[in-house]
Amino acid sequence: MRKVFITGLGFISSIGNDQAAVEASLRALRHGFELYPPFQKPEVPVKVMGTVKEFDVASVDSEDWTYPARYALRRELLRSMAPHGLYAHCAMLQAIEDARLGEADLQSELTGLYCASAGSPMMLTHYVQRMRDLGVSRCSPVSVVSSISGTLNFNLVAAFKIRGHSCGFSSACASTGHALGFAYDDIVTGRQDRMIVVGAEDGNTEAILPFATMRALSAQKDPALASRPFDAERDGFVGAGGAAVVVLESEESVARRGATPYAELAGWGQASDGYNVAISHPEGVGLATAMRRALRSAGVSTAQIDYINAHATSTTIGDASEVKALRTVFGAELGRVPVSSTKALTGHGLSMATALETGLCALALRGGFIPGCGGLQNVDPKFADLNLPRQTLPSAPRVVLNNASGFGGANVSLVLRAVGA
Repeated sequence: MRKVFITGLGFISSIGNDQAAVEASLRALRHGFELYPPFQKPEVPVKVMGTVKEFDVASVDSEDWTYPARYALRRELLRSMAPHGLYAHCAMLQAIEDARLGEADLQSELTGLYCASAGSPMMLTHYVQRMRDLGVSRCSPVSVVSSISGTLNFNLVAAFKIRGHSCGFSSACASTGHALGFAYDDIVTGRQDRMIVVGAEDGNTEAILPFATMRALSAQKDPALASRPFDAERDGFVGAGGAAVVVLESEESVARRGATPYAELAGWGQASDGYNVAISHPEGVGLATAMRRALRSAGVSTAQIDYINAHATSTTIGDASEVKALRTVFGAELGRVPVSSTKALTGHGLSMATALETGLCALALRGGFIPGCGGLQNVDPKFADLNLPRQTLPSAPRVVLNNASGFGGANVSLVLRAVGA
């Protein structure tokens, strides 16, 4: 079995739009939440969002968009994108530069691309309404490819001339977890030398506000209190948009190119709850199985785990379910292991969450620190047995477990290992 390494990262996120800014926010436990202007209406119960700064993509017309000058995108590329397509393209440019990949590397038949997003509800609503009001002939010919859930694949494969494996993943908040896992499988089995995993979401009213009907979003008006996993007063997650890109490569490709990896993706596991369309199993059954499978895949024991990046979104039910799964797998060992959820800083990026958090774990492994629990003030008494650091720890983790769960009880766990550990 070939080893798989992370060699490139790209971020457009609420806590920063490049690697340096993201790591600085992560170390300082600086959140990316703001009072989102479209939510400041009496009839809207949600007020806070994890916003992407330096980009203005509120219009359905890409010619109205503004974004950092360092990204000079041609008009013909932009016209078929959703807002999160622009985020993804920019993050992918970062990751390619970070991994030092050339055109020959990208266009090799052994380089593939896996993506995940929910599509663009804003764009889809606009185009369907335009078709109804004005007729089919008045709709843009790129309306479909810019709005449906495969839009990232369509645009990125064409723009970057990807010739290897490519497809999209749709398992809600576990989507990029699955994408990373299957990308890992492609590399260890020799089907591909390199896989690029991309997750992105619009992070606007149409993408986030529908979750309020499920009572899944925090109603807090203070951005500093809105996302606080494991806190006794947590009341829901904070939605966020942006993009995250992770470049995975085989050990042979790393050696051939002389690349410097961030970390090793050592193994993964998945399992389903078989319980409810939206709510995690109350005992965390599927997630416990996914964690066990990930540990077995990586050839490590619970005693070797130095940090757990929890999926914990700051919902009452979800956080409790994950903790039960952790107790099932780790037993008495759990109190030793620092646990935190970086969603306290970034918000919940939905389908891009696992790609983003895998990138954050890679930064922690390379940088020699463990992120603390942002926003945590009063630990829920039900979680008193957890090791929940309030500050960033200067300890260098060697092996990290990263969890993800999604609608329908989809669960993914990833094991990352420090290079040379």
